[in-house]
Amino acid sequence: MAEETRRSFNHFALLRFGDGHWAREQDLRRRAVETALAEVRAGVDALHLYQTFGIEAGPDLLIWTAVAGDDPGIPARVFTHLARAFTPIRSAVTLTTALWGFTQPSQYTKTRSRQEIDPFAPDRLSYLVMYPFTKTADWYQRERDDRREMMLEHIKIGKQYEDITQLLLYSTGLQDQEFVVVYETVDLARFSSLVTDLRSTRARPFTERDSPLHTAVHQPDWSAAATWL
Repeated sequence: MAEETRRSFNHFALLRFGDGHWAREQDLRRRAVETALAEVRAGVDALHLYQTFGIEAGPDLLIWTAVAGDDPGIPARVFTHLARAFTPIRSAVTLTTALWGFTQPSQYTKTRSRQEIDPFAPDRLSYLVMYPFTKTADWYQRERDDRREMMLEHIKIGKQYEDITQLLLYSTGLQDQEFVVVYETVDLARFSSLVTDLRSTRARPFTERDSPLHTAVHQPDWSAAATWL
């Protein structure tokens, strides 16, 4: 029996720590971060941490949280847990970007791709690349079969890079973008080659926006992450 994409809600929060954070002693900084992360973790099914400092100018840390299921109350619970977790250190931390959305079965393929990211897997690849994505209005005016044919070309190229995995989140009407596209890879240069190849597909002219891009390095150990925060 064909496996479908598992329903889930995924949230990506990019955080910048300000002067109030860095003015504290290292032990106090570490304790504050670990306490906040533990509070977030208590309200979700999965939490993954990534370093963004040194990769882009704004945020220091990316927090990816995920909750399985299609209960309409899940987003509100996640938002509430995030707010509660960081309230004690709000004077020291700024939420620079929040991207979120829902997984759902593809409109163009009947089965779940073997390259689809599992948000609940404990092991992550070294790098994460994420960006908001919006199609043009003309895309939605085309016949469904025409759109499907173009997307199958897109998928075919992606399968040539079987070591790179992807997660597509739907957020149409909920944020400024229609989708959040997430990739995991162990080789950023190879990922750049994939993107270059995808730029030549027939579907490319129907992309209205696919920026800003966020690249991050996985931090498997919370304690290790807290030492540089």
